[in-house]
Amino acid sequence: MVVEVIGGLVSGSLALLSDAAHMATDVLGLGLALAAIQLSRRVKASQRTYGTYRLEGLAAVINGLLLFGVGGYVLYEAVRRLAEPPDVPGLTVALIAIVGFVVNLVSFLLLRAGSKNSLNIRGAFLEVLADMLGSLGVVIAGLVQNTTGWPYADPIIAALIGLMVLPRTYTLMRQAVRILMEVAPPGCDVAAAEARLASLPGVASVHDLHIWTVTDGIESASAHVVVAKDDWHDVLDRARTVLAEEYGVTHATIQVEPPDHQEQPAAV
Repeated sequence: MVVEVIGGLVSGSLALLSDAAHMATDVLGLGLALAAIQLSRRVKASQRTYGTYRLEGLAAVINGLLLFGVGGYVLYEAVRRLAEPPDVPGLTVALIAIVGFVVNLVSFLLLRAGSKNSLNIRGAFLEVLADMLGSLGVVIAGLVQNTTGWPYADPIIAALIGLMVLPRTYTLMRQAVRILMEVAPPGCDVAAAEARLASLPGVASVHDLHIWTVTDGIESASAHVVVAKDDWHDVLDRARTVLAEEYGVTHATIQVEPPDHQEQPAAV
């Protein structure tokens, strides 16, 4: 990042500066990701009954906001420079960008496996992937500038870097916000799950069903199940099995109620 900032300022290359800005968000983003992982591994405190798992979603949202800001600035500056492109030393830009590409490639390989299981690591992985492709684009822009003298290569590549990161950032932000808002997991039809539970043998009705994601890979649910007979154990086991096998909910809290149970209003 430091090398690309210095190189971008000296050469006047927006493509290098945009790649350096993405690396800057990576430094902060990876730091947030690491902090969230370390905090989520701590022993649960008495007042944090779910531990600190939600920090992963919060870190992903912060990363997304940073990327949106950087991407927007790069697009604005690229459009401005298209009107009057500066003279950029292409070979110098290409050589500096090669250093950034190698660093991002190593980071990409290190994060690839973990990105499949953690929203937090996936956010860092997407940032590094965007930077790696961005660095490659800067190398190409530098070579084009050096060999042809075409002045628009640098701002065009910078704009492409900005455009490339925005869709991925939106997807990450949407998933993280869904978790923080306790929305049902994607593909989980809560109404269908309620009907499925109500159709189990011995179940009279189901109400107050909630399904949400604590963090990536940890789905939870709570429900009130009214039983039509006294075999509560069988109903409880069947309900847990349905939620786990058909809806991926591994942490379910089921309140089993008799048909004549009347809920008392909460005290004010």
